[in-house]
Amino acid sequence: MTDSTPRKMDGAEKSAIMMLALGADEAAEVMKFMGPREVQKLGAAMATMKGVPAGDLERVLIEFMAEASKNTDIGVDTDSYIRDVLTKALGDDKAAGLITRILGARDESGIESLKWMDGQTVADLIRSEHPQIVATILVHLERDHACEVLGYFAERLRNDVVLRIATLDGVQPSALRELNDVLTKLLTGNENMKKKPMGGVRTAAEILNFMSSEYEGSVMDHLRQYDEKMAQDIMDEMFVFDNIIDIDNRGIQTILREVQSDTLIIALKGTSEELREKFFRNMSQRAAEMMREDLDAKGPVRLSEVEGNQKEILTIVRRLADEGQIVIGGKGDDQFV
Repeated sequence: MTDSTPRKMDGAEKSAIMMLALGADEAAEVMKFMGPREVQKLGAAMATMKGVPAGDLERVLIEFMAEASKNTDIGVDTDSYIRDVLTKALGDDKAAGLITRILGARDESGIESLKWMDGQTVADLIRSEHPQIVATILVHLERDHACEVLGYFAERLRNDVVLRIATLDGVQPSALRELNDVLTKLLTGNENMKKKPMGGVRTAAEILNFMSSEYEGSVMDHLRQYDEKMAQDIMDEMFVFDNIIDIDNRGIQTILREVQSDTLIIALKGTSEELREKFFRNMSQRAAEMMREDLDAKGPVRLSEVEGNQKEILTIVRRLADEGQIVIGGKGDDQFV
């Protein structure tokens, strides 16, 4: 690589540069619309930056302007985790104002606090609770966050908790009050409220989608011993990376606009030629040729890295499906009447 060749930056680094360029007030306004996990990732990227070269800043701003002209929407929903990160990134004075603006109007009690903690901290806090309580807590977290927490449990507890998530059909207000005793304060309710529809086969499947193959196999064996049909129902609900081949071409093009090229290259290592071609056919000829060359030139990659990049793309796929931008499950060819 020559000195004139722009260095590669991932999405988190570009976003961090953009936030630092905006300044504390404007960055706070943007981050209010992010979820806890997004703020954690962005804050961590900001913390690693000691200075931003002018060329990098110019590239990020140009790319941002190009993307913004297409119709970029920022997600909705917005603790102590990012306080240290932002202080290291911006200094005491700037960080103080930014933290106040981001966290000022947000409820920091109960599970809302857990959403801002890393997986190991949450696991350490709740591992001694009854598995049913643990399951009830995890269904309130983002699916990848819940999976991270499960990874810090012993195998027996992990299997038991996923089974309870799969068989959970709702949360009674009385159960929520028990969580209040465990976590300070979670939610308010009264005896006349109907139970909240949480848990079940779909939730268990969504959490398992983020789990490593080693843990997933153990959990599925445990579920099959309990209820073969339920285990199969969970498998049917799971959407894995190879299932992307069932998404229609328009959906693939939508996904490609959201995924970094470096992430896709690693994710495609070890996949079928058919799935690779599905992506290539939905790129420009030049982009497809470059992607093939990069794949051929890429040396051996650790399986854990491949799985990690695939799960990152699956997170994007599920978000796009939830937003109605793509259809998953092989239903992309349904006709409208």
